[in-house]
Order: sequence, then structure tokens, then C-alpha cells
Amino acid sequence: MGEIKMKTLCHKNKVITAILVSVLSLSCGTSEEKSEGEKVIEKSIEASGGRNYESAEIDFTFRNRRYKSKRNGDIFRLERIVKDSTGNTTHDVLDNEGLKRFVNSKAVTVPDSMVTRISDGVNSVHYFVQVPFVLNSPAANKELLGEDEVEGDTYYEVKVTFRKEGGGTDFEDEFLYWIHKENFTVDYLAYRFFTNDGGIRFRKAVNPRLVEGIRFVDYQNYKTDDLSTPLRDLDSLYEAGKLEFFSDIQTENVSVSINKNN
Repeated sequence: MGEIKMKTLCHKNKVITAILVSVLSLSCGTSEEKSEGEKVIEKSIEASGGRNYESAEIDFTFRNRRYKSKRNGDIFRLERIVKDSTGNTTHDVLDNEGLKRFVNSKAVTVPDSMVTRISDGVNSVHYFVQVPFVLNSPAANKELLGEDEVEGDTYYEVKVTFRKEGGGTDFEDEFLYWIHKENFTVDYLAYRFFTNDGGIRFRKAVNPRLVEGIRFVDYQNYKTDDLSTPLRDLDSLYEAGKLEFFSDIQTENVSVSINKNN
């Protein structure tokens, strides 16, 4: 995937992309003793929307494309709607059954060679919009590395990796989340990926807002070309002005509907 990474996990009778799983529910956890990293992530999820995620319908625009997600327990639906310059509308739908594509409301066959690429494109956007909820994944290892200060505030540093079994082809990728020690918001994140020659990204969350009790942010996206850089060093490099600005990531026109019957 390169810029945005994906994972694969087992979900009931299927193996599907981890973002589909981690985006959809908190019910995949186990009764085992939780690590300190897991406890911090759980507090972050609670502070950013908690159970509201589990029955939310979320609608937003990202880079002139419309995205919608709907969840009811283990039942989920992720969508991307794109209207091109000729007036044609392509509607991609990911649900428990897999990927479906519609062009001008008519179902079309997706070649096998394109299924993963299209799924990744839909999943990745929904994934980062719903951080930290998506971090509660049964294949994820969450390790509390310690604490650090960034721009005057103290943060827990939580490393997230994925087990090979259930972790997908990109299981070697690494993620690091800076979670505010007092309010438990994810204010910074970083990740290292290995596809397409690899790369490192560091993101600062900006423009935080609550919509129906769920926290949404935009990001300032930075990179370094030194792929040997430890993710834990990125906050210091950012403060020193030694990261290269890469892009603005803006989630617009956000609306949320919570199904109170769940």
C-alpha cells in the first residue's frame, strides 16, 4: 500500500482486511490479562467515542470523494462514492460478504487483480478517520514504551505491531501512537511501511471536533527519507523542524447518526 497500510485478520468465517475488522467492533477482544498498552488504548477509545462507534453511521468527504460507514455489532458496511469528470458515479461497497462495485447504480464485476487494491483504497481512509477505535484489533500487539513530552504536553507512547498469524501480508509494519496522558486523545502518530520501497510517516492531529460524541481530526502529514529512523525519534525530529512536510489530510462534511436501539 505504501502511504497507508492495511492488515488482515480472521473474522468469523472469512479472512478479511483488518481495517474492516478493527473498524467494525470492540467485541473481538479476549478475557486474557490486558497489557498496559491495551489499557491505554482502551481509555483512548473511551475518550474519543467509546460505544458510540459500535452503532454509528458516519458520512464524510475526503479529497472530493464521499465515504460512508455503518456498523451494528459485527455487521458492517464501508462505502466510497466517486463521481468522475464525465458524470459517471462509481460506488464501492465493502461489507461482511466482501467487495461490490456499482457504476451508475449497476453492479459490475471487479477483476480479481483489482479487489485488493480497491478494498485497500476504501479501508485506509475509513481506518485513519476512526483512530483510535480501529486499534482494538485481536491481531494487534500493543506495547506501552513509556512517556515523552511533545510540544509541552506529556504523552504515553504506545507501539502497535501485528502478529504474523492473522496480521496479513503487511504484518511487519510498525505503528506508534502518542496518547495524551490526561485526556487520552491521540494527538500524534507515526508508522513505518515496507511496500513500494518503504517509508516513514509522522502525523500531527489538528482541528479536533466532536460530532455526536465521536472525535474527528485532520492531520498534518510529515516524512523522513532516513528509513533507519526509530519511530520514537520522530516527535523530537518534528519539534526540531527536521521532518519534511508531505501533505494535509482533511476530513470534511462529517455527519454522524447513532442507532440508539443497539
